[in-house]
Amino acid sequence: MTEKENEHTAPSRLFGGGAHPAPLHWLFFPAAVLYHELLLRAFDAQSVFFDGALALILLFAVGTGLFWSLIVNLLRRPRAAFIVSVTVTALWSVLVCVEYCCRSYFKSYFFLRFIGNMSENVVTGFGSAIPEVVLPRLPFILLAMLPVAGCVLLRRRIAPPERMGWKPLLVLLALSLAFGGTGSVLAHGGMYKTSYTYGFNADAGVTHFGLNTTVRLEMTYALFGQPAPDIQVPEDDGGDDTAVTAPVVYGKNAMDIDFDALAENASSSAVANMSRYFGSLTPSSQNEYTGMFKGKNLILFTAEAFSPWFISEELTPALYRLTHEGFVCSNFYQPGWGQSTTGGEFAVMTGLIPTWVNGNVSFYATARNSMPFALGNQLRALGYTTAAYHDNIYNYYNRDKTHPNLGYDYQGQGSGLKLTEDGSWPYSDLEMIQNTIDPYIDAYVKDGTPFHTYYMTVSGHGGYGWGHAMAAKNRQKAQAAYPNASAQVQAYVAANLELESALAYLLEELETAGIADDTVICLAADHYPYLLSDTDTDYYNELRGVTDSERDTSRYRNALILWCGSMDEPVQVDEPCSAVDIVPTLSNLFGLTYDSRLLSGRDILDKSYNASSAAGSIPLVILPTAGGNSWATAAGIYEASTRTFTANPGITVGEEYVSAINDRVSLQYHYAQLLVTYDYYAIALPQEGHTPNAPQLAPPAPAEPENGEEGAETPAPDVTGDTAPEDGYVPPDEIQPE
Repeated sequence: MTEKENEHTAPSRLFGGGAHPAPLHWLFFPAAVLYHELLLRAFDAQSVFFDGALALILLFAVGTGLFWSLIVNLLRRPRAAFIVSVTVTALWSVLVCVEYCCRSYFKSYFFLRFIGNMSENVVTGFGSAIPEVVLPRLPFILLAMLPVAGCVLLRRRIAPPERMGWKPLLVLLALSLAFGGTGSVLAHGGMYKTSYTYGFNADAGVTHFGLNTTVRLEMTYALFGQPAPDIQVPEDDGGDDTAVTAPVVYGKNAMDIDFDALAENASSSAVANMSRYFGSLTPSSQNEYTGMFKGKNLILFTAEAFSPWFISEELTPALYRLTHEGFVCSNFYQPGWGQSTTGGEFAVMTGLIPTWVNGNVSFYATARNSMPFALGNQLRALGYTTAAYHDNIYNYYNRDKTHPNLGYDYQGQGSGLKLTEDGSWPYSDLEMIQNTIDPYIDAYVKDGTPFHTYYMTVSGHGGYGWGHAMAAKNRQKAQAAYPNASAQVQAYVAANLELESALAYLLEELETAGIADDTVICLAADHYPYLLSDTDTDYYNELRGVTDSERDTSRYRNALILWCGSMDEPVQVDEPCSAVDIVPTLSNLFGLTYDSRLLSGRDILDKSYNASSAAGSIPLVILPTAGGNSWATAAGIYEASTRTFTANPGITVGEEYVSAINDRVSLQYHYAQLLVTYDYYAIALPQEGHTPNAPQLAPPAPAEPENGEEGAETPAPDVTGDTAPEDGYVPPDEIQPE
């Protein structure tokens, strides 16, 4: 027998002959996958290394590694086995590095499809910024590449000439199924069931099950559909003596939609379930503020990395005025949606929870959908001029497709918006306002044409240092105000002084034109400035004088500007609210016709709720964290990382309150995703010339019963009310990705 023949037929030494010194052709892949998962977990500042999820990560990693050992050992030629081994190991190592960079920089893990879709934008628009992201993370990258080096150096033992016989291959298969199957059973039946099934997303997946399982589930759910929750909407029980009652009975913000008929005639079970769900919800009530801004102009901002902690009457008089006049929200949050800027912007502009649709962000998935409640579409139908501007690359995050679909004439850098092109970055928010304000003010002054203008700013973007163009521009003023602060905090403040200048200019122009009383200004952040905390030192804590992390609800407290020059006195709003509440609140204030049941948020001025009830149209802020979905209601705050609920003073809730709100959060997420997936607005509110898009996902899998899901294992809440919730409170070369 020749040597070539022998390399294909010799039996495995594990099952005969002599003993193999170390069965690396079995163990290399399980060891490599587990090593990468543990490395990723150890470097993830948002995760707790030793918790219940660690066992699941171990099981899934070993199961996946054994599966790849099986695939490689099925190859009869050692050379082919070696090539596949090195290729798989290298590609996997690169993916691990990419995900770590995403997590440490953007504070989120991302799905493979999203990474693929964004890669061209990142390379073409932000190529020179890549070294700035990669170099500080070089220790992790070098460690992550060790398995590749090991695969090359140990190639003769990982892909030995002696190929496995069918018996050891069957053993490999059995072990892979045993480890993976055990992990699946435990994940389905344990405290992380929601994250494994209908609540699955990249952040929860990698944190609780590992990157390898997240990739598997992403592909599985894309092909076969994500499981649906088997949860019922709690009935509105009317509450108890703690109810907040409205002195006058108002109508509902609801439209004449026959959800029963839509369910009966639905083209699929998913559409039928959506119709039943939305039809079961309690609409928000109209109130004393309904129509208060009817016919007025609207300027809406999503402010890049905005936070209120640098605002003072002396340093930022315009921001101080806007945050202390008008509607003053003391419990406003901008959650970390896990999608960076595009998630926060989607929440502000649509009133829907940002979700993932077949690996894509929901904003891009709506580009061809009907979006009737977007303010651009609502106000354009009333004769408003509706324009949107962004002082950065015009097509980043596909804004050139999404924003026109929301009813705007859209311009950005490189597509109609004139900005100074001198190679510095970021661009100036002040210049954006200066170069766009005259047409809509002039049209309103001359012929009364109302306007709605939307701005997505960029001056406050990280990273924060003196190479940042806007920080350098305002450096002297920021350093004078914060002489003892770190350079990073000083640079953040300096960058945001450009937004202050833009707003000061805007107010001045409105008042000079005599139309400040006719104009509403609304502003919210896209996310907190997470690039202040992308190193070992959390400079965001320094800025605020608070110590917390991304696992805590306090991290996401922010400010909402909702101002009109005609308001003589500020109106205090103490209910917890977030970015998804902006569209329904403005819709009510402008007296627009909309159905509150078809939005994730609610009108923050609706007082017709019971603070101790989990049912009805209640204030509810969903705060996704690495520990799970935290939330805040009028009753108190639930911290997912510790699974504890702290009631507000004077509030008593029932024993089932926490699990009921957890169920409600799951339902809101699930149906916000399906609404986009199935273009449900086009089904419930048909428009001439628009046919509902085909579903962008496979049909949902059968409903998952609620045994052992995350909310069910929540400890009994603290219902004493003794503890109050914590008070808190890219472009050419040099730029960073949004």
